Amino acid sequence: MNRNSISRRYILLFSLVTLAAIAVGYWTSTCPCDRTPGFVLLGDVQEDPVFDWSFANDIPLCQIQIGAGIRPHAVNLNCMATPTGELYLSCSVCTTKYWASHVTENEKARLRLEGKVYPVVLNRVMEDSALDNAWRARVMKLQTFGGAPYNPTPPIDAERPDHWWSFQVVSRPLG
Repeated sequence: MNRNSISRRYILLFSLVTLAAIAVGYWTSTCPCDRTPGFVLLGDVQEDPVFDWSFANDIPLCQIQIGAGIRPHAVNLNCMATPTGELYLSCSVCTTKYWASHVTENEKARLRLEGKVYPVVLNRVMEDSALDNAWRARVMKLQTFGGAPYNPTPPIDAERPDHWWSFQVVSRPLG
């Protein structure tokens, strides 16, 4: 193999690596977007724990990043705080959602709200009373925002569907 051939291969390899880095950088800085998942949630990482998540009800969607195998996976989700400030994420027909199947007990995650990133722990809620509490918080929040993307606003007295899952979000220390 001659020297020009080796140089061209290095240039091609360098170009491909550079292009991949630019693509990942773009994807990371712009997604999750709509229904397209993202990678790493960038933003101002908040070090202080949050005990009252009520401010999340002023934000239409939350973004959550979990570990999915060897890579991060970020999505847009409905999030809602109860009147006592507990935070929940929700999804409908979660059995079909990639991210939901990767949430284990005490799953370390990152939550982004308006450019701020919060280290959190997620746990799936299984108790009916807690699910109903999260559902009521969701309905109240959607009344304020006029629905969620791809979902109509449920009536105020809507009953929680069986296929609806919820995850409690708890602040965790960095590290």
